[in-house]
Amino acid sequence: MDSDALDAYIRARLALAGVDIDQLPDVADPETGTPTRAVIMVALREFVATTPGALAEWTPPTGGVGGALGAAYAQQEAAPLAYPSITTAWTGEADG
Repeated sequence: MDSDALDAYIRARLALAGVDIDQLPDVADPETGTPTRAVIMVALREFVATTPGALAEWTPPTGGVGGALGAAYAQQEAAPLAYPSITTAWTGEADG
């Protein structure tokens, strides 16, 4: 993906979330520490180029079952153990 297309993608995703980075300053303000648009775009380009792929490849633990069946099993059975509710954590059910 070229730089212009990546910038357009980032701006579109931000707009969908209601974020307008054009409100950020062009020049850094040492008094407030507000980042500039350029700094934010550099950080977002790096994030989009690296993080979504890593997130997309993550799968929850399969509980000893491998392959496609293991992935399907993990989506249904392991999620509550991977993400216990506060109540489950307080009662100790998540530990055993």
